[in-house]
Amino acid sequence: MNSAANSVGEICIVCEQKKRFGIHLYTSFICEECEKEMIQTSTSDSRYKFFLDQLKKVTKPEIFS
Repeated sequence: MNSAANSVGEICIVCEQKKRFGIHLYTSFICEECEKEMIQTSTSDSRYKFFLDQLKKVTKPEIFS
């Protein structure tokens, strides 16, 4: 792999791995895999609290007028 291929992508706030595809929530990035897993996770699942804790990292940008 060349260095250009390694530089593509962003760090997911959930799995903390560099991924190419996903969504942006304010200034944070969530990869496709984590997005799908979060959507399919039941509130009774032990992973649900983990996802909530990870989503607390999302910071809403301040709007200066």
